Amino acid sequence: MNVASWILDNGAPGEKVALLSRRSSYTYSGLRQGVDQVAAYLVQAGLRKGDRVALMADNSFFWVTAYLGTILAGGVAVPLPPRIDAAQGSHILGTTGCVLGFVQSEYAEGFRSLAQDGLEVVAGEAGQAAAASHALAGSGEGLAASDVPSIQACDVDDAVDLAVLMFTSGSTGKPRGVMVSHRNILANTSSIIEYVGLSAEDRMMAVLPFHYCFGTSLLHTHLRVGGSLAIETQFTFPNRVLKYMQETRCTGFAGVPSIYQILLRRSNLKGMEFPHLRHVQQAGGRLPDVFISELRSALPAARIFVMYGQTEATARLSYLPPEMLDTKLGSIGMGIPGVKLEVLDEEGKPVPLGTVGEIVAQGQNITLGYWNAPSETEQSFRRNKLYTGDLARVDEDGYIFVVDRAKDFLKCGGQRVSCREIESKVLQFQGLVEAAVIGQEDDTLGEAVRLYVVHPRGDAVRAPLEQFCTESLPPHLVPRAVVFLDELPKNSSGKLDKMALKREYRAQLESEGRA
Repeated sequence: MNVASWILDNGAPGEKVALLSRRSSYTYSGLRQGVDQVAAYLVQAGLRKGDRVALMADNSFFWVTAYLGTILAGGVAVPLPPRIDAAQGSHILGTTGCVLGFVQSEYAEGFRSLAQDGLEVVAGEAGQAAAASHALAGSGEGLAASDVPSIQACDVDDAVDLAVLMFTSGSTGKPRGVMVSHRNILANTSSIIEYVGLSAEDRMMAVLPFHYCFGTSLLHTHLRVGGSLAIETQFTFPNRVLKYMQETRCTGFAGVPSIYQILLRRSNLKGMEFPHLRHVQQAGGRLPDVFISELRSALPAARIFVMYGQTEATARLSYLPPEMLDTKLGSIGMGIPGVKLEVLDEEGKPVPLGTVGEIVAQGQNITLGYWNAPSETEQSFRRNKLYTGDLARVDEDGYIFVVDRAKDFLKCGGQRVSCREIESKVLQFQGLVEAAVIGQEDDTLGEAVRLYVVHPRGDAVRAPLEQFCTESLPPHLVPRAVVFLDELPKNSSGKLDKMALKREYRAQLESEGRA
């Protein structure tokens, strides 16, 4: 089944609002017409099943119609962040061989600088359907909404035909294109709808970018149930976002850890009321326990879903039921419906109680591997299972507790140390918004803790913070350096970018002649 057709075949009446922005609202009738218009444009332009189509735009009607229209026509959508690094953007366009790009007008010039000569660019405004101002091939005139032909969804084998190439953020290295099939999206969307309990009455406050798999999953799920999404493209002013959420009567909110840390420490969230808010979703990395507790106090009526996932799993892999937050705080829960999660040792056997192993997942949401990267695919996708690279323990009730990414450890004095555990402890310091740990060279320990933090009072809290670290951490884990920043670097998905911190530290060493 073509997943774009499945998402829009939801029974929602045409006059119902599907998407809202600050400037306009868009009904399901308008959305379906816009998607058909894009698909018609692509078919008339000669798109073949499996051809790749790039997409660069903010969250908008333009983005949604380009995305779903490409998939409906049998193409493979390749979403790109609007402000992507030039080298990464050129690499993605080059390796995927995109035949066309749907680009929001304000990003068209930058996109053309990334693309190879001859790549057709269809530019348009955020509030338009992606092909609204363009002629059908050979027709010589634009296509009015009333003239949109009835489009038959491209027939696909949903198990093997790709719907999307979703590139990873590149926070741990060069972005990799994850091959997402129609069936992957069908399975993961159905599972999320089931465990969150979504219905046509739900409206999501969408601040996560749709080019990020977490953001895309919000789009998939809410459109599939006939619900709606309120679109906000700027999180620079969080109080403005919260006010818009009240005004649009959102029933749901979703974010990565940095979003919640900012809301809890740098906004009016704790003094505001959200009578319509029913559920809150958190994924994209672990939100430290202290922030989860604060979030529960700030939103006592909302069900808080702590979730775990990867791009390689379409989006979600596990969730912790909200009623288990008291007894299993810090856990990612268990596998979502249709997903089997195990924690295995190096021999592929389940680890004993309390022992650390790697999280391995199996289910129809597990994607088909990495684009043009057979060796990397073979490493992470083995025996129809996804080897996540995340290390975890399992408790006596079968709940999983992530220890850290396999690559996010330090070796201090010969002992393997989790950066995440240090960060969680440091974030208990009053008023601290963000914290990140990387390793730095040390003559005694080999590798020592280098701590980056964000606090409203900045360097003025250095002395009490250093004292807190000394009192709260073992001697070999007390930071050798504490660096205060106005904000920590983020990738295009809003997740912490530790590679940027490591580059900054390496540049400092080079400037001092120590690299």
